[in-house]
Amino acid sequence: MPEKNRILDTLNERSLLLPSLVNRALSANDRVKYRFTLLQSAQSRAERPDAPASNLRAERIAAGVQDSRLDSVVAESVAVGKGRYRIPASGEIVQAAYADVTEMLDPLKAAEIPEAESFSNRLRSLTKALAGDDILAADELHAITSGNRESGDSLHLLVMDMHRALNALQASLAGETIDGCRAYGIGDADRALIAAFMAGVNRTAPLKFEHPGLSATATRVGDKLVLQNDIGTTDAHVLVVHVVGRKVTVTYTDVHLPRLLFFQSLFERFDVRWEDTRSRKDAAMEDGVYHLCVCNYTARSQARLRDYLEHLGSRLVFLIDWNRARKRLRMFVSRNNAIGLLKWAADNDIGHMAWLKAGGEQLVFDAMSFAFGSRIKPGDKLDDLLQPERAVQFLRLNLRRSLEGLNQGRPASLIEDEIRTELASQVRSSEDALLDAALEHAGLIVELADTVRAALEAAQAGRLGEVAAMAERAKAWETAADHELNAVRGRRPEDDSFMTRFMSEADDIADELEEAVFHITLAPKASGESIVALAGLTEQVARASREYVKALAASRHARRGVPREDMEDFLQAVYAIGTMEHASDLAEREVKRILAKGSRPFAEIFGVVEAARNLEQAADGLMHAALLLRDHVLGRVIHD
Repeated sequence: MPEKNRILDTLNERSLLLPSLVNRALSANDRVKYRFTLLQSAQSRAERPDAPASNLRAERIAAGVQDSRLDSVVAESVAVGKGRYRIPASGEIVQAAYADVTEMLDPLKAAEIPEAESFSNRLRSLTKALAGDDILAADELHAITSGNRESGDSLHLLVMDMHRALNALQASLAGETIDGCRAYGIGDADRALIAAFMAGVNRTAPLKFEHPGLSATATRVGDKLVLQNDIGTTDAHVLVVHVVGRKVTVTYTDVHLPRLLFFQSLFERFDVRWEDTRSRKDAAMEDGVYHLCVCNYTARSQARLRDYLEHLGSRLVFLIDWNRARKRLRMFVSRNNAIGLLKWAADNDIGHMAWLKAGGEQLVFDAMSFAFGSRIKPGDKLDDLLQPERAVQFLRLNLRRSLEGLNQGRPASLIEDEIRTELASQVRSSEDALLDAALEHAGLIVELADTVRAALEAAQAGRLGEVAAMAERAKAWETAADHELNAVRGRRPEDDSFMTRFMSEADDIADELEEAVFHITLAPKASGESIVALAGLTEQVARASREYVKALAASRHARRGVPREDMEDFLQAVYAIGTMEHASDLAEREVKRILAKGSRPFAEIFGVVEAARNLEQAADGLMHAALLLRDHVLGRVIHD
């Protein structure tokens, strides 16, 4: 102990030493956690010698442990019997761990915190003499490294509890506050670096709204400035920054590996170097494991150093509740697109907390219900109903509008209405709008087929006036079909798609059916037998037209990722049209057979001949349209 410390101790003023004691205790905490990891990794290596293993060199250096011999401990560890392991230097490692824990206890005793006596008693009960042959039993390792409170106390659990107490003590010792960062024991040159880091934190902190987190502390330990940020409320979610000269080392731990990888993606502007990510077992953490990564960056100048620290601080808010936002977005788009959305939101300083606060996934579900109505089936995702890129664009708008709305104090109902309206607008301008037009056109084809059937019934009963009226009605249906097609053709050029070309083909069906009604008006003296045969042909066309509507409707959901029965509905409708087209060929031949055996003048049978030809052409057109639609849908399923 330095002389000044000895005097202060004699005068019973050890509280004056607390800042330096806390600094040393926090350094000891880094070292002892490295030693726990080293023992756990050695045990795992001994149990599974063929599994890949790290030498933990990066962790050793980051923790400030100088002994490079420890880098070979993991590789050289072996099992020597059931539940027994030879771990090189294990006696030294354990004794050093006890020494580190004792050093952690010093400031807690000096501050006379209530838990100090309990910590001392626990340490005494956990301290054991070890054999000098570097042999450790499984229960000895468990008593040192276990993080599971249900299985009894351990040195690891004691360290965790003492670390919390040290953090609380450190916060109470802060000698000054720099832009919201509690700082103590720092030098004059440190203040500009702390201010740069906090400038980033404070710039984006409003994006977390009322969520807790982002409290920062700063101190100096020897030659390095140490910055720490609590980020959120998860125990293992920790960021520690060491600054030595113009070199910055960031140690980041997280229970969610995807979030850790996301964090690494936020530094594209800087030439950073990430060490390999390590996974650590700890029963006290979510899923019993947490992940650690170390990042190194060396700035070219002090200005660039401050720029990096500011950027680092500004990114932390985007980690809060990140996993919850990712899970919500996954309800609508793919995993990669969900993470891409969060990356976009971070890069544009929008974040995801406003969206979660404004309603999150419920905003999107409400918009989908409003825009698609009864067309939505259970399990439909947004990128099934829209193209994936359009779904991403819509969700980007969700994130942006939520933030703008909350910042401007707009009512939640207004934000919801804006998002609903936007999706409805997108849906109406997408292929679904064209499909709606195609369905309207197909409905007119059904009306025309029914009109042909009604005209034949009237002709068979001798109600020639009704036949003429039906011809006029058929002309109106055919004109309406032309209007539907022309409306689609009149859309913007970028909306010209398969569906536009498809409807042009389908419009020939409407023309043939209208011609069939006209030709029936020219057959007032046709035989009853020929009319009956023609009615059989008409029935096949009418049934095929209804299957055509079913195929179009089913094509909305016939794509990758939907229930198999949806695709089956579509394919069965296409198959049924093919079957009916074959039946119509046979029915047309029956008409020809009946006409050929009769002796009526050609003028009397002309209308029936032409009507039969029109109906057979309509049946061919329905089959052709169905096959075009099938090829389009199957191609979309393959390439989506």
